[in-house]
Amino acid sequence: MARDARAPAGYGCRVRLGVIDIGSNTIHLLIVDAHHGAAPIPATSHKRPMRLAEHVDHEGRVCESGTASLTAFVRECLEVAEEQGAEEILAFATSAIREAANGDEVLDRVRDESGVDLQVLGGEDEARLTFLAARRWEGWSAGRLLVLDIGGGSLEITLGDDEEPDVARSLLLGAGRVTRELLPGDPPTAEEIRTARKRVRAVLARDIRPFARMKDPDTVLGTSKTMRSLARIAGAAPSGQGPYVTRVLRLADVTGIIARVSPMSAKERTSLPGVSAHRAHQLLAGAIVAEAAMDLLGVPELEICPWAMREGVLLRYLEQLA
Repeated sequence: MARDARAPAGYGCRVRLGVIDIGSNTIHLLIVDAHHGAAPIPATSHKRPMRLAEHVDHEGRVCESGTASLTAFVRECLEVAEEQGAEEILAFATSAIREAANGDEVLDRVRDESGVDLQVLGGEDEARLTFLAARRWEGWSAGRLLVLDIGGGSLEITLGDDEEPDVARSLLLGAGRVTRELLPGDPPTAEEIRTARKRVRAVLARDIRPFARMKDPDTVLGTSKTMRSLARIAGAAPSGQGPYVTRVLRLADVTGIIARVSPMSAKERTSLPGVSAHRAHQLLAGAIVAEAAMDLLGVPELEICPWAMREGVLLRYLEQLA
């Protein structure tokens, strides 16, 4: 994420930035106008469902087709960013590349063929950047903040009073991962669902002990497409009403959603509000993770936060320009 020498610097200098986010499910380019001390203003976005984690072979290597598709779309993102007048590109990848046996080879291929130097974020880095974004969005009046972020490959949980969390954990409980490893059926069997719920709770119970020893949060936020989809199914306002509408997700609603979608195929789930075709297959897994996390952390309800790790990357970068 090295800064271009031509890019403007200093407090208050506005810059148009492009952020390429290589996730387990989607590759997303976001173009924003931003400067230190102000909220980034989205200008345009360009994304493609890729399910990169599904392009990993039995040896844990991203296959040739996956690497080629990734590289081609990064080049496409660069073209879009140039057309939109972006002065600099920040590009990062998360669990799918981080865990790949040939991750370095994939990074080299992308850099050689596109010129983009992808930065791989660690799990706790993801958690801390997401927490920063959530804190800036919610403000200091939120008090002690607990943030739950369900991605495709991992679940991030953070808790703290400041812009840096006191506790940050990244668990291998992403909605896509749980689907691939524990819920292969379409729809899954009752036994698969029972096993998934049991294993997810076992992992959480082992790894959330540091949170149980700390003071209860004043505000709980949920981020990510999974959380937004669950809230939408539960009756929250659609995205078209803008980011400033309060959207709440209740534990009781999540439990009800699990019962509702368990017998549904992925195709049938696309009839639900807020559920896209490329994410429908992992909706149940996301709900199982959300239910377990909220229950074991004692969270009866949370509010949906529209900012997450991508905005955290932007905010951290802008601090460096000041």
